[in-house]
Amino acid sequence: MSDAVLSARTALVTGASSGIGWETARLLAGHGATVLVHARTTAEAEAAVGRLVAAGARRDQLVELTADFTRLSEVAVLAGTVVKHYPALDLLVNNAAAMAPERCTLTDDGNEVSLQVNFLAAHLLAKLLRAPLSAAGDARIVNVSSSLHRTASMNWSDPHRVKKYSRVAAYAQSQLALTMATADMAPTGSGITAVSVNPGLCDTALLPLYGRGGAPAAEGAAAVVRLCLPETVVAHGAYFDGGVIAPTAPAAQEERSLKRLAKLADQLVGQAS
Repeated sequence: MSDAVLSARTALVTGASSGIGWETARLLAGHGATVLVHARTTAEAEAAVGRLVAAGARRDQLVELTADFTRLSEVAVLAGTVVKHYPALDLLVNNAAAMAPERCTLTDDGNEVSLQVNFLAAHLLAKLLRAPLSAAGDARIVNVSSSLHRTASMNWSDPHRVKKYSRVAAYAQSQLALTMATADMAPTGSGITAVSVNPGLCDTALLPLYGRGGAPAAEGAAAVVRLCLPETVVAHGAYFDGGVIAPTAPAAQEERSLKRLAKLADQLVGQAS
């Protein structure tokens, strides 16, 4: 596949070393985009790029970027690198996700690990990359969410769920936060459109959380990439289930909850921003 519809565009895909992220990077490169391939480590980034080239991508389309999202300082450094080298960024695909561990685990920043990797890192990236995204003129942020967000609730008094921890509840809360915060990642007047998408149940590292089989990761990536294409008309703040707009959890429509989440997220990313 090479239709070059994205040939003048630059896309950052987080969590692009495997699964839906890697397949998203492959498809975006197939459409001609320059793809910033994020992975947790240098070795993972290099391996991902090697596999992308083997799958048909041009090496000069691909840029390796490394950041461990369990450290918000590394998220900030990643954003600084992008800002320095790419004054215009057309696409930000917040795909990176971690399965919540069996026991409540806090990062060095003091946040529950899945909340930080799956939501706070995306919140911080959208904030720090606002200038290059706005400069692109018609940029999009695509947040890769999950249908599990509809089962979740925000634990406002204990967002890290230290007192009563469940790995499924922690993961679902992280996806609810990501979905709720989508519209806020692209404020009015920024020239950015932000949407979220449930790519469907796919055979990725997160599959054990769902307890059943999934479709190939390429199918989920196709739903993500469709929202990146200029011919796909999207409404700001919309949530897609596969290829169609779907209802979100009620909390995503509650103005008070949205403001509360924005305040909480800013507090939790703290000095990293």
